[in-house]
Amino acid sequence: MTERIDLRLHLVTDSALCGTRGIEAVVEAAVRGGATCVQLREKALDTRPFVERARALKALLAPLGVPLLINDRVDVALACGADGVHVGQRDMAPEDVRRLMPPGSIVGLSIESAAQMIAAERAPVDYYGLSPVFDTSTKTDAAPPLGLAGVRRIRAMTMRPLVAIGGIGFENAAGVMAAGADGLAVVSLLCKAADPEAVARRLRQLMDGTT
Repeated sequence: MTERIDLRLHLVTDSALCGTRGIEAVVEAAVRGGATCVQLREKALDTRPFVERARALKALLAPLGVPLLINDRVDVALACGADGVHVGQRDMAPEDVRRLMPPGSIVGLSIESAAQMIAAERAPVDYYGLSPVFDTSTKTDAAPPLGLAGVRRIRAMTMRPLVAIGGIGFENAAGVMAAGADGLAVVSLLCKAADPEAVARRLRQLMDGTT
């Protein structure tokens, strides 16, 4: 599965941080700048408007070849025809997600420790979301930061792709990639940006070593 998904730069959405511009405008701009995957995360939205928002993003992203993942909600993913689902340690088990989603769907799993990594290697997932690498304000129940040493330690434990999230910014993006991440996921850096396209482009330059 992961050979057909570009994991380098995930935009994880936050509707409150996107503000009056709306998620679609922020997503479209970020993709123009180089975001390669979008994860729709809506913890407080009712199901029907969640599905409507997901369908709108799927219609926007599909012609661009950018996959849409839904955070946690398999029902929403099925309703909108999303490319996959990302789950956390307290969400639906990856085995159940895989069973419910269509063949070829992407399944991601959040990992917060080496112990979780050991157990996760038996799960039918395509990539891990490594979280949090640094302190973050966008997830109030986050585990203690792993730091670059934690990224290196978990990199040595698996051959599966790692997407790092939590406190990622211009000052540390290259270092996280050098520590072994295959991609970065960002929330506030893109959702709050006055110019998401420019921010995504700058991140890609730092990640890809072209600046």
